[in-house]
Amino acid sequence: MYAAVRRYEGVTDSAEAARLVNEGFVPLMRQVSGFVAYYWIDTGDGVMISTSVFQDQAGVEESISRAAGFVRDNLASLLPNPPQVMAGEVVAFA
Repeated sequence: MYAAVRRYEGVTDSAEAARLVNEGFVPLMRQVSGFVAYYWIDTGDGVMISTSVFQDQAGVEESISRAAGFVRDNLASLLPNPPQVMAGEVVAFA
């Protein structure tokens, strides 16, 4: 399995961001081949983290591309700063 983690800082409205992610982005993730799970986490203080898990690296790469497009087209005013993006192979899980 592979995962991508994106950290967004300076979130202006976490409730609205969560609503838009649930309604628009989650369905996009479910369409990506090899989808396993997606999480959108509000850590407080204007920081939100997304985690995408896929069976293969291609799915993770597709999720990163789709996330960038979705943020640009739907969340730019709520997520004004570029995210920190990390991705790699899942080497342990429970």
